[in-house]
Amino acid sequence: MRRIVIFGNSGSGKSTFAQHMCEKHNIAHLDLDTLAWQDTQPPTRKPIDVSHNKINQFINAYPNWVIEGCYSDLIEYVLPKSNEIYFLNLSIEACIENAKKRPWEPHKYATKALQDANLSMLIDWIKEYPNRNDEFSLKAHQKLFNEYGGTKHMYENNIEIKPYFKR
Repeated sequence: MRRIVIFGNSGSGKSTFAQHMCEKHNIAHLDLDTLAWQDTQPPTRKPIDVSHNKINQFINAYPNWVIEGCYSDLIEYVLPKSNEIYFLNLSIEACIENAKKRPWEPHKYATKALQDANLSMLIDWIKEYPNRNDEFSLKAHQKLFNEYGGTKHMYENNIEIKPYFKR
């Protein structure tokens, strides 16, 4: 069984990497962004138990999967059910460049224009990654990586990730 968790900063390439892993291994994909937020303005997180229930539904429906996101509180819940992790620990500059090249994500934004309107906010968010002390921080992700007892990989640049995109 392949039960893979991918995490890292916004713009690190988690979704792209996950999509390639899913295509390569013909396995299911869950982007934690799709279940972590309530549809409010400004957006607010769903209660953690609601997100856990959605994760359980996904895991019970698919024996092989990739789950990806930047939410260490949700990732910590999934890790005991996984057998492999990838920490995409790219530089802030690389994450910003990736964010600028991000294709439209229709599961997150109604239009590409709405997504692009959030770019400056996203770049500011990316820049704060090493300074934050929350579930989205470098510190939280590094702790998850360090404490994981299974197969684990850390990639620090796009070049290290590229071989996974080949079929």
